[in-house]
Amino acid sequence: MSLPPDFTLLQVVPELETGGAEQSTIDVAHAVVRAGGTALVATRGGRMTARLEADGGRLAQMPVQTKNPLTMLGNAARLVALIRQENVSIVHARSRAPAFSALWAAHVTRTPFVATYHGVYKSQSGLKRWYNAVMTRGDLVIANSDYTRDHVLAEHQVTPEKLVTIPRGVDLERFDPARVGPDRIAALRQAWALPDDGRTLILLAGRLTRIKGHLSIVEAARQLAAQGRNDFRIVFAGDDQGRTGYAAEVVTAIGAAYLQDTVRVVGHCDDMPAAYLLADLAILPTTVPESFGRAAVEPQVMGRTVIASAHGGVTETILHGKTGWLAPVDNPEAWAAAIGRAIDVGPVERREMGERGRSRARQLYSAEAMCAATLAAYVRVLEARA
Repeated sequence: MSLPPDFTLLQVVPELETGGAEQSTIDVAHAVVRAGGTALVATRGGRMTARLEADGGRLAQMPVQTKNPLTMLGNAARLVALIRQENVSIVHARSRAPAFSALWAAHVTRTPFVATYHGVYKSQSGLKRWYNAVMTRGDLVIANSDYTRDHVLAEHQVTPEKLVTIPRGVDLERFDPARVGPDRIAALRQAWALPDDGRTLILLAGRLTRIKGHLSIVEAARQLAAQGRNDFRIVFAGDDQGRTGYAAEVVTAIGAAYLQDTVRVVGHCDDMPAAYLLADLAILPTTVPESFGRAAVEPQVMGRTVIASAHGGVTETILHGKTGWLAPVDNPEAWAAAIGRAIDVGPVERREMGERGRSRARQLYSAEAMCAATLAAYVRVLEARA
């Protein structure tokens, strides 16, 4: 995609720790740099900052993660100064709280404003609906799935012409089985203290937060163990991000069910491609709908079969019975049955399903396709403004 001369993008995201919005921020920044532009990211910072800078992006550190009105006002002033100093072409907000500061700064400087609706936000009141609608007040709204697009159209008075669906993308170079050597897989097995004992290894990758469904899986594992099954092991890989109370609750539930040898909590993982290859099966048992569900697409790109809750964006990324399975939401008995079935079909059938999923995911959900569509959206906005 060809960008205008001297194009400068300013993305605004609360943090660069981990998650789909953060990964998309990094991917798009890299694409802008490759296309000859300048990529700035206003954020509090985080562990992904090094990747941003390694790809040629630049960090503008400020407390945009805050919801404090006075700090948000200060952020708006800081963004105005940054936009003018760097001659920013487009401001792209990726979260609601910083979007208020970014939108105000864009209006003051007459800079085009784009926002990505990364989640399906709840709105039990008119005030909350107004708060969520900040993401729709710019030149263009990007929805990360058709599920999200339908929600935005139903929830806000947005004309379809102002809304475009651009699914999240996976870095096909990073998530390429051929690039992951056996040494990386062995190192991860050792770090997680997992014996190579022939058990089916099941991976739940995601933050340790209640909506990811860890407790349902602990109960499902208890039911499977009560049936006399000891042919599987489950790993929870993800950061608690300060949610120590929930993390402790998960560990307590594992202990109460006597599953310490069956269910492991291993913390944050820096090498997710190796994690998916180490696993035989990936699960995404979310209790609320994911707007897209990156953790359902990444394992498919690595050739792994996935079981996911039957709601949200994953119903678009998983073909039930062909590339994976969809299970009822927050239903441990059904999840126990689904996991048992996935184990029982054996490695050959799982491998065939995984290859079908890999082929489809590589075609539909590449980071390259996401970035090309996003840069095309930027050009469209600039041309409309001109």
